Amino acid sequence: MKDEVKLHIYSADLSMELNLPFVDGGIKAGFPSPAQDYLTESIDLNKTLIKHTETTFYARVSGDSLNDIGISDGDLVIIDKSLEATNGDYVAAYIDGEFTLKQFKLDEANHCAWLIPANKKYQPIKVTEDNDFMIWGVITSAIKRFHKF
Repeated sequence: MKDEVKLHIYSADLSMELNLPFVDGGIKAGFPSPAQDYLTESIDLNKTLIKHTETTFYARVSGDSLNDIGISDGDLVIIDKSLEATNGDYVAAYIDGEFTLKQFKLDEANHCAWLIPANKKYQPIKVTEDNDFMIWGVITSAIKRFHKF
């Protein structure tokens, strides 16, 4: 089964602060408690999620190769192009004319790298010097929508 990913890339608009009420101390997933009692400060999602403003982009995920780590079709991922991928990072990679989102694994013993899907439907992709390959950026965060609006 071929794993095709089409990335729709968006620049991060950081021209304004996005201060939202912040529940400090967390919200229990068990017995309900009045959350408004814990609203003590605000949080700016731009400052929280984006470290390098000039090299950070959003991309809408198209495909299901990262389903097992909770990143699904339609989710947004935040990609930082300035970060160097390390073993185990999830990346946006360009290989042989196509983009894909996968986990990056370096295999120094076999002089190759692997792009590992997080979905058993797909096989890992072996990357050698024969491939047209580059890591376009490192996925730093994912934004999942639970309610359609």
